[in-house]
Amino acid sequence: MRRTTLATALLAGIALANATSNATATCHLIATAISDESALFWPLSIGYAQDNLHWATSSSALSACSVEPGTAQDVGTILQILGSTQTPFAVKGGGHATNPGFSSTSGVQIAMSRFSDVTYNSAAQTVDYGTGIVWDDVYSALEPFGVNIIGGRVSGVGVGGFSLGGGYSWLTNQHGLTVDNVVAFEIVLPNGQVTEVTRQSDADLFFSVLGGYNNFGIVTRITAKAYPQGQVWGGLRVILDIGDNWDAFNNATVKFQAEVTDPKAQILPSFNTLVGAPVATIIMFYDGPTPPAGIFDDFLAIPAVDSDISTRSFLSLVQSSPIASTTRAVFNTVSLMTLSPALMKAIVNETQFWTAKLALASANFISYDVEPFLTSLFTHGSIQATAYPPTRAQGLLPLNIYYAWGLELDDAFMQDAIRQSAAHLKAVAIAEGQDIADAPVYGNYAVLGTSVEDVFGDSLPRMRVTKQRVDPNNVMALAGGWKV
Repeated sequence: MRRTTLATALLAGIALANATSNATATCHLIATAISDESALFWPLSIGYAQDNLHWATSSSALSACSVEPGTAQDVGTILQILGSTQTPFAVKGGGHATNPGFSSTSGVQIAMSRFSDVTYNSAAQTVDYGTGIVWDDVYSALEPFGVNIIGGRVSGVGVGGFSLGGGYSWLTNQHGLTVDNVVAFEIVLPNGQVTEVTRQSDADLFFSVLGGYNNFGIVTRITAKAYPQGQVWGGLRVILDIGDNWDAFNNATVKFQAEVTDPKAQILPSFNTLVGAPVATIIMFYDGPTPPAGIFDDFLAIPAVDSDISTRSFLSLVQSSPIASTTRAVFNTVSLMTLSPALMKAIVNETQFWTAKLALASANFISYDVEPFLTSLFTHGSIQATAYPPTRAQGLLPLNIYYAWGLELDDAFMQDAIRQSAAHLKAVAIAEGQDIADAPVYGNYAVLGTSVEDVFGDSLPRMRVTKQRVDPNNVMALAGGWKV
C-alpha cells in the first residue's frame, strides 16, 4: 500500500514538473512575442507577486510566470501561443474569485490590470471601462460627471467577473443587473481576433458572453449605459445579539421585503460571526439625498453599537463597507423567491450552528447575507437577453454565504460545511412552499463543484453552439471557471 502511495506521489510530482517546464517554455515564447506595451514577470519579482495575488489566498496559485497585456492585440498573441502549446492559463481582473483555479493557475497567469481606462461618452450616455480594475475606480472616475453605471455594492470588487457573471447593484431595482445594461464589449477570441460585439452585430455571442464569463475569449473593454447620479443616503449599522435585537432585525427585514416597493430603496442585511462574536450588520441605501419618511425607521430604531449613516456620494457609501482582504475563503448561495420569518430564523440558526462547529476548523469569519431585491429585478432585460439569468420568469433573491478561515488543511472541511448549510436552507425554503428546487444559482456566489446546469440552465444549448463556433479548439477550457 505504501509503495503504491509513494509511486502515485512520484508520478504526480513528475507530471507537475513536466507541466511547469512546459509552461516556462511557453512563458519564454510569450516574452518574445508581446509588444513593449505589455510585460511578463518571473517568480520573485514584484510584478509577479501582484499579478498572482487574490483577495482570498485560497484562490491564489504559483504560476510559471505572469503577463500583463497592454493591448488587445497582445492578448490575441498570448491566446494563440497558449492554444498552440496547450498551456493552462488563468485570467485575473480584480482577483475577487473565491473558487480556487477560477482566476489562478500553475501555468500562465494573465493579469488584466493594464486595461484600466474609464471613459464617459456624454453624447451616447455610455461608459467604456477596462476589465482590470475594481468598481471603486469606476465610481471615482464618473463622480465628476454626475453619472453612474450598474456595478458593485461594496469596496474592492473587480469589474470583470462581476460584469460578465450578472452583477447585482444598489441600482438593480431601478435598472436591472449589470448584464442588462451592457451595450457592447471588446473581446479577443481564441484565434487572436479582436472584435467589438453588440446585440446587433452578433446576437448569439452577445447573449453568451453576458453571464457566460470566460468561455468565449477574453473581454478587454465593456460599454454600459450611464445614468444620472447625485448624492445618496445610507451606510452601515452594526447590531449586537442582545435581548430582542435580532428578532427585531429579522422582522424589519421581512417587512421591508414585503412592503417597500420604492425602487430607489435597498438594504443588505447580514448575520455574521467575527472571531467568535455574533453581530448583525445592515447597509441601507436610498438613491437620493433623503429617503421618504418611514422606509428605514424599523432598522434605525434597533440599538446599534456603530452607525455610519449620512447623505453622501455613491462612492462614499460603497467605501463605507470595504471587503477586507482575508486568508482563505469560500462563497455559496441559495436562490430564494421571498423572505419569511421562519426562513430568517433558520438563517440565524445556521449562523449559530456553524459558528460553534467551524471554530474547531480555524474559522475566523462567518457571514449570511440576505439580499431582498424587488421581485421585478429581472424584468429590466428582455426575455433570454443574457446567458444569466437563464430564466426571467420569476425574480430570485441570491442569499450569499461566506466563510473565512486560516489553515489550508481545513479547506475541504469548510467547503463541505458551506455546501451542507446551503442545502439545508434551500430545503427550509422549499418546505415552506418556495418553488426553487430547480432555480438557477448565481455563479459569482456558487461554490466549486456546482454544475454548470445549475448556473446556466436553459441557456446552455445556445451557449454551446456559440462556443463551438468561436472556440472550436476549446482553448478557453485551458482556463478555469464555469465551463460550458
